[in-house]
Amino acid sequence: MLTLSVLVNMLMILFLHSDITKKMPIVDNYGQVTVEENLDTDFSDKNLSAINLEKLKLGNCVRNGKTKPRKKLAGYNLNSMNHHSQRFVALKVMYFGLRFYGFASEAQMDPTVESELFKALQKTRLVRGDKKDWQYSRCGRTDKGVSSVGQVVALLLRSKHKEPGGDTSKDLVDEGPYEEELDYVRILNGVLPDDIRVIGWCHAPVNFSARFSCLSREYKYFFWRENLNISAMESSCKRLIGEHDFRNFCKMDAANVHNYKRRITSFDICPCNGSDQLMFMKIKGSAFLWHQVRCMVAVLFLVGQGLESPDVIDVLLDVDKTPRKPQYKMAPEIPLVLHSCEFEGLNFKCSSDARRALQLHLEKECRAYKIQAAIFQEALLSLLSTEDDGSVTTKKKASSHVPLMSRPTEPSYDERRAKLTFSAAGHHKSVVVEQDTR
Repeated sequence: MLTLSVLVNMLMILFLHSDITKKMPIVDNYGQVTVEENLDTDFSDKNLSAINLEKLKLGNCVRNGKTKPRKKLAGYNLNSMNHHSQRFVALKVMYFGLRFYGFASEAQMDPTVESELFKALQKTRLVRGDKKDWQYSRCGRTDKGVSSVGQVVALLLRSKHKEPGGDTSKDLVDEGPYEEELDYVRILNGVLPDDIRVIGWCHAPVNFSARFSCLSREYKYFFWRENLNISAMESSCKRLIGEHDFRNFCKMDAANVHNYKRRITSFDICPCNGSDQLMFMKIKGSAFLWHQVRCMVAVLFLVGQGLESPDVIDVLLDVDKTPRKPQYKMAPEIPLVLHSCEFEGLNFKCSSDARRALQLHLEKECRAYKIQAAIFQEALLSLLSTEDDGSVTTKKKASSHVPLMSRPTEPSYDERRAKLTFSAAGHHKSVVVEQDTR
């Protein structure tokens, strides 16, 4: 004789099986009710456990099979994160540029530092919408291979703080205690690649621009002293201080840049701590042209090698006498570092936990590179210990130096502009002719 509980279970199975071809409501993880049709599931399986039966009995199929959707909170959608307040934040970012095709995501190739940063922002859901909704700005767009320990970007980020009584989807937090805010540094560093790290954040005014609010930028260029005449280089770099037209010390972009005057506030050559051979040039200015630092360094190296006189700096800065830039190779990009960007009123913060994690990460990276350097040193010592077999080799002829002012030159700014104007006029004429022939 069937007990009452067994009878109830059998009736429930028959009811579900008879109604399974109809629409069945399912509640997802966000409390949203969805409907699936024609589910091909056999609820009459003898192996159906008592636990599953209890889940079915306690589910949404109640009150004559009608669904009872959970109440949806107004303005609450975890997918879009629109229920969160936002605050305008400046982030200080460091990166090691060896594997990147520059900082800006507009570069023709990937990866770029910015593209990796954007992925981390979206993965952590610190931003919502597209880039145009973030009010994003960057201080500078360093080139392929260039590193930084002080790049700054600004954008709207999700915030824990909410304005009371307002529409939280539109709240913009202007101020708020740093210690009670999301730990932006820790969150982003948890998903960024090892060669990119956020090292600080701070609140920024709504009208702040990481590019146009920057007061000055400072670069460092590392190099080995070797046989360079440092005194001659120091004499030359002092001539670059002040406001000058640097069109002969950059890669000219005549289509977009029309003013080539920039101000250098300081230019020094210093030894690195603990080394009498490793040195760096420290260049500070309000702003820099495309490849300007690498071009200045290249000319200074020629002076340091005794191939050019320090007076060549004055000749290149006189654009009336030298309207066309002599052709010369830029200094390599790997030793160049964007060291710092100066802003008024910004005070970057980092939590103690995030700082400790960052310190451990950088110490680990330093040890790894020191091990690589030790391996290369062993390889060098091993090479020196091998004997020369005495075979005769052809001695490579040293290339003679061609003075800068005797070299072929690039087109001047006026010539480049004339070519652009001519090309634009030709394109316009061809369009008109094409339209007339239709």
